Amino acid sequence: MRLLHLSDLHAGSVEETEIERGLAPLIERIDPQLIVVTGDLAHRGRRREHERAAAYLRGLGRPLLVTPGNHDIPYTFPARFTRPWAEFERQWETVEPEFRSEHVIVVGLNSVRPWRHQSGGIRSPQIERAAHLLAEAPAGALRVVALHHHLIGAPWRSRKKPVAKRSAVLAGLVDAGAELILAGHIHQAAVSERHEFEVVEGDVCAAVVAIAPGLGRPRPNRLGEARGFHVYEPGEQTLAVHTYIWRGGEWGLTAHRVFPRGLGPLAAKPS
Repeated sequence: MRLLHLSDLHAGSVEETEIERGLAPLIERIDPQLIVVTGDLAHRGRRREHERAAAYLRGLGRPLLVTPGNHDIPYTFPARFTRPWAEFERQWETVEPEFRSEHVIVVGLNSVRPWRHQSGGIRSPQIERAAHLLAEAPAGALRVVALHHHLIGAPWRSRKKPVAKRSAVLAGLVDAGAELILAGHIHQAAVSERHEFEVVEGDVCAAVVAIAPGLGRPRPNRLGEARGFHVYEPGEQTLAVHTYIWRGGEWGLTAHRVFPRGLGPLAAKPS
């Protein structure tokens, strides 16, 4: 079973159809069960931008789980506050979707706050909902939470703020049962297991936090904004993360990482 993770299409900004066309044959080879898209489908939240992004994503021919980003709400007032989700819900029905199969359960959370253009937030009832849904996962199924705003820092320059109270949000999602937490927003790839950056005591299950670089590139002259995506492949005791980037006119695999699932670390290989 594989999940493919896209983010930050920014339809309506700089359009590079070569990149979009190049993704379809790669998806055929990867054969993901589900494509998770973590927001910023549109650039200014306009109807035609949402329509273009939705048509492209549906054209990939795979099941989709899509959460909103801060660019998916109207850029202008008063619509930004009076009808922030109208165009997004016109295409995707809900801002907090869910997907279930015997192999994976994915819970989408809406981290966008109309009064915060960059930083987002997650409330306690959202974490409680995630806990309720993840508790229903079949034995061995990968338990995933997807949102737009990042919980770990960018590997390169970025002044974008993470989710508000991110330590509490991370702890809440892990306690809710999340093994894999997906986000976007910063247009840079970042993947880490919780034990790598936070000291936690006792028997705490592994939790991988991943940020997909943007598929779109609305600011082509800004340094540190890659274009790419992640593919996740769970095993019984491991979670593999494959990172693809656009380079030299084609999609290429640039990194392969393996993380533990469950309580124990990976088995050490003899030197």
